[in-house]
Amino acid sequence: MIQAWSLTQPEWTCKIDEGPAGIAYARWSPDSRHILTTSDFQLRLTVWSLLNTACVHVQGPKHGSKGVSFTKDGKFAAICTRRDCKDYVNLLSCHAWEIMGAFSVDTLDLADIEWSPDDSAIVIWDSPLEYKVLIYSPDGRCLSKYQAYESGLGVKSVSWSPCGQYLAVGSYDQMLRVLNHLTWKTFAEFMHLSTVRGPCCAALFKEVDEPLHLNMSELCLSDEFLQGNSDVSEGHFRVMYEVTEVPISFAFPEASSRQTES
Repeated sequence: MIQAWSLTQPEWTCKIDEGPAGIAYARWSPDSRHILTTSDFQLRLTVWSLLNTACVHVQGPKHGSKGVSFTKDGKFAAICTRRDCKDYVNLLSCHAWEIMGAFSVDTLDLADIEWSPDDSAIVIWDSPLEYKVLIYSPDGRCLSKYQAYESGLGVKSVSWSPCGQYLAVGSYDQMLRVLNHLTWKTFAEFMHLSTVRGPCCAALFKEVDEPLHLNMSELCLSDEFLQGNSDVSEGHFRVMYEVTEVPISFAFPEASSRQTES
C-alpha cells in the first residue's frame, strides 16, 4: 500500500492499494501529479493519477526499481519491458500516458536505460555478463553499438555529461571510456590504478593504539586539600597529577589525614 499527503492541504489524502499484485517499488512522475508503481515479480507497471481515479497499466516491466527514464522536460517516458524472452523499450507520453511506440533492442539481459540531457538519444546497456552499450534514437533507430572487449565482465555504470556531448562508460576492467556524441567513438580512456600516488606535500595521518604511560614522579596533592577540606573524613578526596599537560584525577577510599600526608 502507498499513502500520500499534501503539505498545503492537510485534509487531502491518497491511498493506493495494488491488492494481490503487491507493490515492489514506487516513484514520482516529473509533473508530481502521478505515481508509478511496479508490482511484485514485475507483473505490471501502473501509472496512478492524483487528480482523478484513472490509471494506466504497462505489462511486463523489465525491472522493479530500474528501467524507467524520463526526458528532461518531463514530456516523455521510456520504460523497458520484456516479453517472449526479448527486451523492448516503450515510449509513453506523460500527458495522457499513451504508448507512442515500442521497439525491440539488441540485448541479452537489459540492465538499465537513460535519456540523454538534450533528449535526442537513449542509451541502453546490457548486463555485466555481456559488454554491450547501445544508443538509440527516440524513433527506434540504433545509432551506435559499442563493445570494448568480448571476454570478461562488461559494463558497470554509464553516465551522460551534463551537456550531453559525452558518454562515460565504466567497466569491470578498471577502465573508464568516454565516447563522443558525434561519432560515438572512444576519445579518452582513464585507468583506475591499483596504487594511487599523491603529491609529495600531502599530509598522512594514522591512528596508533599505544598504552598510556603515566609519570608518577609528579604526583602531588591538590590545592583544595592543602587549604583544608572538612569533608575528607566523611568521604573520598582526590589527588591530582599531570601527564603531558593533561590533568587526570583519581579517587581514593576514605583514609586518615596522617596516612595521606605520609
